Amino acid sequence: MDRRWETKQTESWPRLALMVGLALVVMTFLLPLLFLPGERAPRESPDPLPTATLPRMPDTGAKPVTGWDEGQTLRFLTAEGTVEELTLKEYLWGVVAAEMPASFQTEALKAQTVAARTYAYRQKKLGVDKHPQADVCGDHTCCQAYLKREQARENWGEDAGLYEEKIARAVAETDGLLCLYEGEPIDALFFSSAAGVTSDAVEVWGAEVPYLRSVSSPEGEEVPGWQTLVTFTPEEFSARFRETWPQADFSGATETWFSQPALDPSGAVASITIGGVEVTGFQARQALGLRSAHFTVEPSGELIRIFVTGYGHGVGMSQYGANALAVEGKSFEEILKWYYTGITVENPE
Repeated sequence: MDRRWETKQTESWPRLALMVGLALVVMTFLLPLLFLPGERAPRESPDPLPTATLPRMPDTGAKPVTGWDEGQTLRFLTAEGTVEELTLKEYLWGVVAAEMPASFQTEALKAQTVAARTYAYRQKKLGVDKHPQADVCGDHTCCQAYLKREQARENWGEDAGLYEEKIARAVAETDGLLCLYEGEPIDALFFSSAAGVTSDAVEVWGAEVPYLRSVSSPEGEEVPGWQTLVTFTPEEFSARFRETWPQADFSGATETWFSQPALDPSGAVASITIGGVEVTGFQARQALGLRSAHFTVEPSGELIRIFVTGYGHGVGMSQYGANALAVEGKSFEEILKWYYTGITVENPE
């Protein structure tokens, strides 16, 4: 036997054993690392495992009723004296476009839509003595103002597309919702702006209405024309006032023509004596063409100054107040419940 071969074989066994050992280490510990997944975007499992969640609170908000407005029709008395049949959906678009600035917050526009819908629905249900041939008209002194789409687009100019969509959304997202008190549609009165507080219906018209109470209203200096000054010469004032109360006596100095006014809880003039005739603040406002019954009088020998705050009768929902509440984050339903005490917002059917 060749001893050189035997010696080589004997010397190679330890080397072979070492190589085999290293191979086992690689296969056992290092090779699996080569197949670990790299970092990648997570993906949804087709069958996710169930997880524990907190119980979901019920949504108690008002739910629109899709297609309800489209299914309701109104007889509309036009300015030309003809009567047209409109769907409630089309009518509401025209009312909101006419009654509230389309630049207002969407939630304010929704609140206006629900108020306008409630008013129209109630008119249709009760009937109107002034125009029995029609449910509503476009005269704001009688019913609600109304704008045709063509006129609204012309008024809005380059913003027409945006504003048209905003109002359509306000109508669609409140479809069929009304302000109800004890299940009946309310007399959803509204006006432009308050002097910090709305008026109770009983203070303005002498009628107690449970949902038309005095509430705070957050608008202020941001409202165009929120505070105005009206001036009269003594001759202009006496002639204007006598158109309604011809018995008024305006002899003597102008400072003696006016009593100290009595104010209602909202700060509006409840009553004042002018030229010996006691009138309500609401009556004085109408006779003198004032923007609201929140006024003070400063007479002098040559001029009578009347300082006025707010615009409108002051009862129900303030439109600028609604927008201010929307800016604060209030929903349309919260806005409506703010101004109409004790109501619900829902579909009547």
